Amino acid sequence: MSSLSAIPATPAIPDAEALYKELLNGVKPLMRPATKLVGITSGGAWLVERLQKDLGLAGAPGVISSAMHRDDFARRGLSASAQTALPFDVNGTDVLLLDDVLYTGRTIRAVLNELFDFGRPACVRLAVLVDRGGRELPVAADFAATTLTLPDTQLLALARAEDGAFSLKVEENK
Repeated sequence: MSSLSAIPATPAIPDAEALYKELLNGVKPLMRPATKLVGITSGGAWLVERLQKDLGLAGAPGVISSAMHRDDFARRGLSASAQTALPFDVNGTDVLLLDDVLYTGRTIRAVLNELFDFGRPACVRLAVLVDRGGRELPVAADFAATTLTLPDTQLLALARAEDGAFSLKVEENK
């Protein structure tokens, strides 16, 4: 018998474009006549930009940043990603949050705090491209295009090419 323990293999990374199509189909039943889409920077903002067009919605989608409400703000500081821009009145609005990867739930908690700084929405729901488990807070997506388990030592990130095509990449957590 070998004294080396087996190293778990990284699961196959799904095709992000195929997952986007699943997300598009999964979001449709969540839409109400007055639903406003809000993407979490940066991956969720890319998704919401494309969803807004593909769903034929008028106006611009919202973009929201978790930077000011993160519980690790002192360590991370402000990121270079886009800041919050909500081109509608949040009060009484049905909001559908979009993010690329749901992991611990801490980004969603921070984003909810940011959203409530702008008003009191009637309803907030969450759709994600990938739910990778590992929750540290009681947060669940109303829709996830897929679930994927990765070791805690790895991060999953959405990338967008110049032509707008999505891909997923795995990075080692530093």
